[in-house]
Amino acid sequence: MFTPGWTQLIVVLLIGLLFFGNRLPSTMRSLGQSINEFKKGMKESEDEEDDEQDKLES
Repeated sequence: MFTPGWTQLIVVLLIGLLFFGNRLPSTMRSLGQSINEFKKGMKESEDEEDDEQDKLES
């Protein structure tokens, strides 16, 4: 099985940056927004569960 060394990995990363460097900031921004939306949805879900538990206990 072929396992690339550090030099090969660096070369591949540099080539990737040359090809996709101009799209990288917008891609990372979109990824960050997606993560924030996911966290927000998880928090809202937990809040709803807590509200339901409080209603059942009352």
